[in-house]
Amino acid sequence: MSLNPEMLAWYAGAFLLALAVLVVVHEMGHYLAARACNVKVLRFAFGFGRVLWVRRHGRDATEWAISAFPLGGYVKMLDEREGDVAAGDLPRAFNRQSVGRRALIVAAGPAANFLLAILLYWVLFMHGVIELKPRLALPAAGTPAAIAGVSEGVTVRAVNGKAIETWQQLRWEVMRRALDKEALELEVVSPQRETGIFRIGTDRLDLDALEMDPMRPLGLVLYRPRLPAVVGRVMNDSAADLAGFRAGDRVLSIDGKPIAEWAELAAVARAAAGRQLAFEIERDGRQLSLAASPRWAEEGGQKLGRLGLSAKEGEGEAFEMTTVVSYGPLDSVSRALEQTWDTSLLSLRMMGRMLTGELSWRNLSGPVTIADYAGQSARLGASYYLRFIALISISLGVLNLLPVPVLDGGHLMYYLIEFIKGGPVPDRVLEIGQQIGFALLALLMAFAFYNDINRLVSG
Repeated sequence: MSLNPEMLAWYAGAFLLALAVLVVVHEMGHYLAARACNVKVLRFAFGFGRVLWVRRHGRDATEWAISAFPLGGYVKMLDEREGDVAAGDLPRAFNRQSVGRRALIVAAGPAANFLLAILLYWVLFMHGVIELKPRLALPAAGTPAAIAGVSEGVTVRAVNGKAIETWQQLRWEVMRRALDKEALELEVVSPQRETGIFRIGTDRLDLDALEMDPMRPLGLVLYRPRLPAVVGRVMNDSAADLAGFRAGDRVLSIDGKPIAEWAELAAVARAAAGRQLAFEIERDGRQLSLAASPRWAEEGGQKLGRLGLSAKEGEGEAFEMTTVVSYGPLDSVSRALEQTWDTSLLSLRMMGRMLTGELSWRNLSGPVTIADYAGQSARLGASYYLRFIALISISLGVLNLLPVPVLDGGHLMYYLIEFIKGGPVPDRVLEIGQQIGFALLALLMAFAFYNDINRLVSG
């Protein structure tokens, strides 16, 4: 989808704000740990490259700087390996600290990212968020859910014994278990309050489906109430927007075929990507003709058409589809810890599957895709944006703990070796490790940028 300058600025702003929060929190972890260990900090920088702004502050005259390239930051500490150190400052040099103190300072960065995620989830769980109910539509014929006998309108109460309250929780549990090709046992309740259990196999699920959505290939689709074909919202710069659709328009027919409800409109659009459709609509008592070509979009690993319209929903439909999830302060803490822990484990498992080739590297996202998610979540509201920041903060923490030289995890690996052998790792080993680390990061970024470009090209 093309973006006008206003929307582009909105997406860029949401991305930069999220990035600034994540980087500053990460580096603040290093900074505060260094100060607690009485290590002298020379510079606290957000970004790399040419310095745009700098100020000195504090008893050590630490430089606080903002640089031109905002994808990262660093905390520079006094270190004999990087320059001469005055005799009076030697006890405050980083390289003079014990292995335990150095490890604490290094680990504090990722730890700060995890703590940020826990704090954000805690606030969200206490405040309460509006979530979609885990209610299922009639599955497509031939899908595992259809074979299992899932019927329309049932609400999932548990997955393999774990209680489910929202669609997001259902999606999360399905993704976790599909990653291991574990069979799903869905405990459900029907609209008539009858309970049942459906067993759905995931052994034939293509793991590449996890890139977008594991639900649709399994036949697990969100239930939507039958709505009239009345437009509630038109997305900016969408195919519908360019065609002249407005909120309140009632679609009467498409290519001469009468349209009675929104599901029929959506089905036609999904199957007509790139093909022009002729619409007859009713607006303010008058009938008009419009033409629009649904754009290509990818969903659940499938290429589909998308007009950029959403249905007009009344309070009854919103109540039928949503629920408010909130907990007390103590329960919110445990929920936040659980969410952060589960997300961290899933991130590690997915990284491991990518390394072994079981999971496609297409699951790797670069800055363009992350910026897109940042903008979309910010447009949806504060709670969605905060959840996005929490998720990316966890990913940043996990990534930095990987035992790759130049990352925090690589330094921790060296400190563990030093602790075991009773002496520092040789400089030559550190030098080779740094070269390998930079090469791995460059390869990782190349994959991420390739995926970003591929997503842009494919729509």
